Amino acid sequence: MKNLILIFVVVFLFSCQNGEQKKMEFSKEVTAVINEIERVEPPNWFIGFKDNSLQLLVKEENIGASNPSISYNGVTIEKVSRAKSNNYLFIDVRIDASTIAGVFNIDFTFNDGTKKTHTYELKSREKQSDTYVGFNSSDAIYLITPDRFANGDESNNINLELKETAIDRSDNYKRHGGDLQGIINHVDYISDLGFTAVWPTPLLLNDMAESSYHGYAITDYYKVDSRFGNLSLYKKLADELRKRDMKLIMDQVANHCGIGHWWVKDLPFDDWLNHQKNYEENKDNWNIETSIGSNHRRTTNQDLYASEADRKGNNEGWFSPKMPDLNQRNPFLAKYIIQNSIWWIETLGLGGIRQDTYPYPDKEFMSNWAGTIMNEYPNFSIVGEEWSYNPLIVGYWQKGANNKDGYKSNLKSPMDFPMQKAIVEGLNEEEEWDKGLIKLYEGLANDFHYTTPKDILIFVDNHDKTRVFTELWQDIRKVKTALSYMLVLPRIPQVYYGTEILMNDTANPGDHGLIRSDFPGGWKDDTINAFTGEGLNEYQKDMQSFVTKILNYRKHSAAIHDGKTLHFAPFMGTYFLFRIKDDETVVHIINKNEQPITLDLKRYEEVGLSGKKLKNIITGEDFIWNDEIHLTEKGSIILTTKNN
Repeated sequence: MKNLILIFVVVFLFSCQNGEQKKMEFSKEVTAVINEIERVEPPNWFIGFKDNSLQLLVKEENIGASNPSISYNGVTIEKVSRAKSNNYLFIDVRIDASTIAGVFNIDFTFNDGTKKTHTYELKSREKQSDTYVGFNSSDAIYLITPDRFANGDESNNINLELKETAIDRSDNYKRHGGDLQGIINHVDYISDLGFTAVWPTPLLLNDMAESSYHGYAITDYYKVDSRFGNLSLYKKLADELRKRDMKLIMDQVANHCGIGHWWVKDLPFDDWLNHQKNYEENKDNWNIETSIGSNHRRTTNQDLYASEADRKGNNEGWFSPKMPDLNQRNPFLAKYIIQNSIWWIETLGLGGIRQDTYPYPDKEFMSNWAGTIMNEYPNFSIVGEEWSYNPLIVGYWQKGANNKDGYKSNLKSPMDFPMQKAIVEGLNEEEEWDKGLIKLYEGLANDFHYTTPKDILIFVDNHDKTRVFTELWQDIRKVKTALSYMLVLPRIPQVYYGTEILMNDTANPGDHGLIRSDFPGGWKDDTINAFTGEGLNEYQKDMQSFVTKILNYRKHSAAIHDGKTLHFAPFMGTYFLFRIKDDETVVHIINKNEQPITLDLKRYEEVGLSGKKLKNIITGEDFIWNDEIHLTEKGSIILTTKNN
């Protein structure tokens, strides 16, 4: 019955095509069993792209012995490539500008005359490329580890067909049950805090035997992990965010897949993975360090003197024995990854992509990947993870950098690990106050090196780093100062879930499972509920309120989004930073003095605030900027000239 319904749908869609498409008859070709082929990826495509090419990966037993054909106006097979494995076929297709959306058959005819058929769909795009607007300095991003945020649907906790079936909240490295529905249920909470974008760590299938919760060992690039939900729920999350003028950022991984990926059992080519031969010969005793000389020397991407062995150790070495390193120099794999990114942009209507482990893949491929996406979506945004504390390295990856080797990255937004380190170290410096503040001051002064500083993503903690409350010695004033400073910088800020309620990993700093602890209130039996405030202590509630006030001010602050930045070298244990645009000036003051101090404001005369009334964003108190300011407490103050 199901096949008959699909048959009638096919006939109907063909019959509804305009005069350019002939009405199909109810023939043997149309009534062939639908979707006999194991996989055709991308699973569907779209009309109306600037690039009219499409490459289909076909996976089916002995499919390499067949000849494919398509009979559909505007769709032409230009090339058929056979892989090393006879179970793959790659079909290069051209889609004319005049092609209309519809469903058609791809027929695979074998030498013995038998035929297999797959039904494929070209969809209309929901919006044009230039209307995809990515995240920018007007946004504030909420980063979530979905398995640890909220369990909105207990029925999907376990899938017995997958390798890891246990739910154990007492084990930091087991699955805890958080899912897409859990995020959807709390979109209003995130919006009310003042965030304008949500970045969940990967939600695609991770069919791994252990630690599958984190999502970075993808085993199917087109399938949502059933323990998180399904594609419909992923789309619903995107829709719910759009209703609130918020953006969905997708975490993608081009460098590696999970060892449980379906293609690892039957790789298409000898070079689909880096060090593939070595892996296939040593599967039972696979040690990446001794077998292939893997390293994490990311500076080999820039180092003028780097040995070829070290370059290969970084770009071709495996990230982990459980995460096969993908060889993006294989043109079929490269096309696969690029098309996968575009498919998800279209399918979810994304507001951005975060690309994991950016400096590990082939850097020429990464330039082409980012360039292809940005060429199609000129207002889109991509952030790449470069975990380096050297601003020279971070700046190398940003689009427009004047790199000595001529490298053009096409990447809009690298991640600001150098500033994150400067904030933590600067605020923790207790003995010499100005020395600590100078780390913040000089960290920002390094912006001369960046093409567009306001496009860099800044954070004080994330899913891989010790919680900021832990790093700042559980000093709430320091945490507030770190957050307030970060949120007024010329940057795109990201806050990790739970930072707003002082979540920490103090019991074992840096432990990834602990960093990604459960958000209280995300499970029905939780005695503390941070979504409602029930059970939170006064300090947690105060921090929630603090974050909410700053973010909701920031949401409408042109000065913070796009204003001029002016700061003064630290003086007498204080550091003043100003963001200025038109008649709005935002003043951020860090005070490290334990005792009250009075400062002469003539030093800041060039800002032009003399005699003006400013309001404290947190307390609502007014302040007249005259000759001096009296600071009574250690910490930070944010003042604004805006009246509301």
